[in-house]
Amino acid sequence: MSDTTAIADRIAEMLVHLGRTACSEDGQSGLTAAQWTCLRFFSHANRTTCTPSAFASFHATTRGTASQIVKTLERRGLVCRERSPVDGRSVCFALTEAGWAALSHDPLGDLIASLDGLGPAEREAFLQMLSRVASTLAARRGGRTFGTCSDCTHFSTSEGSGYCACMAAHLGTGEIDKLCIDYSGADHQVDGKQGKDSQHDSQ
Repeated sequence: MSDTTAIADRIAEMLVHLGRTACSEDGQSGLTAAQWTCLRFFSHANRTTCTPSAFASFHATTRGTASQIVKTLERRGLVCRERSPVDGRSVCFALTEAGWAALSHDPLGDLIASLDGLGPAEREAFLQMLSRVASTLAARRGGRTFGTCSDCTHFSTSEGSGYCACMAAHLGTGEIDKLCIDYSGADHQVDGKQGKDSQHDSQ
């Protein structure tokens, strides 16, 4: 094993270790790590990405499993169904007041606090590196890359806010930093079908 590969192996192990440690179930909230991930995802996703199918892609799991996780959160009153703003026949999900309250006790908080200990430049560089690795991994496995509007090729500024060419919709300032399933980074090869084939449904 070369020195370069050995270092990459150590980084991969550390990332997995950090993820498991940060997302470990505390036994007090009654939520599993996957349910916490779903709550987080819906809190950060834009209005067209808050669907079980989008969460399945993000969480790298099956739609059936994702749907069960969402249904459990819905039964517990942490998320609720809403009409899709794009397709009135479909539904999307949003956090309820109880869901937002639950996130105030997110077990990921300790990791966030640890990252806050880094300097602003370190955090920005770290985020950019992790985003590149996530995009490369998704491409290698044929998965989707999630990102925000600010660095998406579909996005352009419009009248002080923004415009998404994929959704053909204007975006408010509060939506630009949301996760999107139709994200296409500058270094991501688009085949012309991405966006049209996205599953904005409740499957």
